[in-house]
Amino acid sequence: MSAMSTFQAEQNPTLLVGIDPYSDPLVLNKQVHRILGRMPTVAAYAYRHRIGRPYNEPAQGLGYIENFFYMLDRLNETNYAPHPKLVRALDILFILHAEHELNCSTAAMRHLASSEVDVYTCVAGAAAALYGRKHGGANEAVLRMLEEIGSVENIPAFLDKVKIGKGRLMGFGHRVYKNYDPRAKIVKRLADDVFSICGKEPLIDIAVELERIALTDKYFIDRKLYPNVDFYTGVIYKSMGFPTDIFPVLFTIPRVAGWLAHWKEFHTDPENKIVRPRQNYIGYTTRHYIPIADRKESKFHLQSLASGNQRRREV
Repeated sequence: MSAMSTFQAEQNPTLLVGIDPYSDPLVLNKQVHRILGRMPTVAAYAYRHRIGRPYNEPAQGLGYIENFFYMLDRLNETNYAPHPKLVRALDILFILHAEHELNCSTAAMRHLASSEVDVYTCVAGAAAALYGRKHGGANEAVLRMLEEIGSVENIPAFLDKVKIGKGRLMGFGHRVYKNYDPRAKIVKRLADDVFSICGKEPLIDIAVELERIALTDKYFIDRKLYPNVDFYTGVIYKSMGFPTDIFPVLFTIPRVAGWLAHWKEFHTDPENKIVRPRQNYIGYTTRHYIPIADRKESKFHLQSLASGNQRRREV
């Protein structure tokens, strides 16, 4: 994504010194359209490359989600069309993930935008923030947690480990929602539609029982840990046949719309300046110099006795 900025020099003030792309709404909007169109295309091409199949170019006359499925799944059919229920399910999931206030990746997008770096680099930086397991990688982490639990019978033992700090309950709790995430209710209802087409995902039984026990357990109630949007999303994506490690990509595609909205808003607000968060320093005040010979010895060493270059020269 960052490399794409070199193909549109008119939007990059670093490449064309003296231009001000952020004062031209036509230039701003053109990048929005380009990125929204390219994200599902790049994602689909990466998936096709991974499975060893030729790329499908975007088709005319299809909607955003239909085209994504078309680029992912068409083999040699001349009139391939994805199942309407799957299109609707992914459309709803994309809408739910498109924007959610000033989260980690969106804050990164605005932070980068404030330096007036090009929008493609901003999106690349925001995507890097998003794929961490505490953010956009959370639905992948939920799925791996459910796989680790293995069966409904193992849930009580797993929750006991969570309570003593030897396990992590993924997909529960949210920085904003201190009760049941309203998006999670919608996603849970979607599961039945997807399962009716793709078959029931075995992990759903573990997820439902885990939710039931956690919602009636005083430990989790007192800590306001309720299912969030990530809890059922991963199970649905797995049922659809998406590889687990592509889940953050499925989060990124819709979230780009929210990032671009923040990016455009930032550049059209004359009061915005470069972001510089304040820090409250609570460390040392006055410190006297201690000669190296008088300092306490540390077991932490910042040196390397061998380098990669040295190893290569020994071959």
